Amino acid sequence: MNANYARGCRRLEGKAVVVAGASTGIGRGTALRLAAEGATVAVAAPAGEKAKIDSLVEEINAMGSRAVGYAFDATDDASIAALIGGAASSFGGIDAVHANFADLRVLMSDSDALTVTEEVMERTLDVNLKGMLRITRHAVPKLLERGGGAMIYTSSAAAIAAEPVRPCYAMAKAGINALVRHVASGWGQQGIRANAIMPGLIITPELRQTMPTDFQQEVLARGRSPRLGEVEDIAAMVALLVSHDGEWISGQCIAVDGGSTMN
Repeated sequence: MNANYARGCRRLEGKAVVVAGASTGIGRGTALRLAAEGATVAVAAPAGEKAKIDSLVEEINAMGSRAVGYAFDATDDASIAALIGGAASSFGGIDAVHANFADLRVLMSDSDALTVTEEVMERTLDVNLKGMLRITRHAVPKLLERGGGAMIYTSSAAAIAAEPVRPCYAMAKAGINALVRHVASGWGQQGIRANAIMPGLIITPELRQTMPTDFQQEVLARGRSPRLGEVEDIAAMVALLVSHDGEWISGQCIAVDGGSTMN
């Protein structure tokens, strides 16, 4: 746990936040960080991950904060409407949404522009990009009801890096960055701020168990930081963007990657 919020920083008292894509990794760590800073949190994941969401809800409630869990399908507009509407009803409104979902199972099949299949292309864009638009159009009206709030999207360095593989994933992430600018431009005067976080390689607890140590050392040797990225690095940025401290940050695509990309 990050030392800053372990000491009891409570910047988010009174705020209600939806974390869509919260069962593991960045989403789970972010939900815990937000709760530790005083937010009430609606945590959501696909129905098949219900046990993980239930466990996370129990952990947050045991901390003395409040959480509710939901299942949602990023490809189903009605499902997303139910998530946002349910969270707003439970909490009396919402102040921020962290859209943190993606289908990474198709990533290894996202070959190149000449050989990638229609199925891989459609699935990648449907979840990773269209899903972000779906949650935006349901979340923004609820944020406006509170006088404004924060839309925070998990993007990727793939949006700006040139790779010979994974074109659909990069297209989706670049589209998220464009969506951020659209939302920030369209509703900024009404108190909506929108930002994307572009994580570098984050060693989640799940990845730490499977990634070979020699590969981790190889990544470190090529990098510009003395350590690898951790879930808490992204969670800290989300907490900042939700908080009063982040109220003058909008329309930005922020790399949190230990200097892997420099703009």
